Amino acid sequence: MSKAGLVLEGGAMRGIYSAGVLECFLEDKINFQYVIGVSAGACMAASYLSDQSGRNKRVNIDFVNDKRYLSYKNLFLKGELFGMDFIFDEIPNNIDPLDIRRIIDGPEEFVIVTTDCQTGEPVYFNKDDYDVDTLGSCLRASSSIPFFAQPVDVGGKMMFDGGISDPIPLVKSESDGNEKNIVVLTKPRGYYKKPSRAASVISYKKYPKIDERIRVRYKHYNERLAYIFDEEKKGNVLVIAPSVDTGVGRTTRNKAKLEQLYKLGYKDAKAKLNDIKSFLV
Repeated sequence: MSKAGLVLEGGAMRGIYSAGVLECFLEDKINFQYVIGVSAGACMAASYLSDQSGRNKRVNIDFVNDKRYLSYKNLFLKGELFGMDFIFDEIPNNIDPLDIRRIIDGPEEFVIVTTDCQTGEPVYFNKDDYDVDTLGSCLRASSSIPFFAQPVDVGGKMMFDGGISDPIPLVKSESDGNEKNIVVLTKPRGYYKKPSRAASVISYKKYPKIDERIRVRYKHYNERLAYIFDEEKKGNVLVIAPSVDTGVGRTTRNKAKLEQLYKLGYKDAKAKLNDIKSFLV
């Protein structure tokens, strides 16, 4: 088992790329003592750490055209584009159970990134902070995108999507003692975030710190990317990113495109296996 950290970006449906990468890791028994994920990245990490091969693909592709999973009906009725009850309760508890006990009892540290609604600062939940009953709430909070989902109460504090405050948490992994890290991005190299048009016209008045974060998020994201690629040049980071742009966006429901992106993640990871194994020595 490697002492390196595994850092997983979010990206909603683009996270299916990470699912393909992690499926390759499961197949080739590539394990990490430390895994940190944001939003979709945290969700994909859960099935990886539970050692449930194929589950990410089933959960995120097979159900995508179910209106309970993703639909404007959800947004109209519950203020949530993604059906959060369906995704974080019905599926993992009843339809395709997540082996939470394996995650809790496993040797790996699993860190989930969220954003505090009041402060706008990142909050990191590790295995000392959650248990079998509360892991799901942490995952749900990490994936709750403002304007498309409601904040989640975790330990008495309201939390939103971790991508608002720490979209690619490499620095956190480093601060936790991981000198080497594999970073899985969900957008191709060369991508840089632009200012959000919606942020200039839509205000989240209830949580002004979230508003502030959203307005400058593109700057924070691009700075983090620059840091990641600089660390890659130094040999401290190995980046896995989509080798081509498949056209999958945050809310894509086209199964063929999602399958293509999943297979791309698997293929890109396979192509880097020798580099990955050498990096982890």
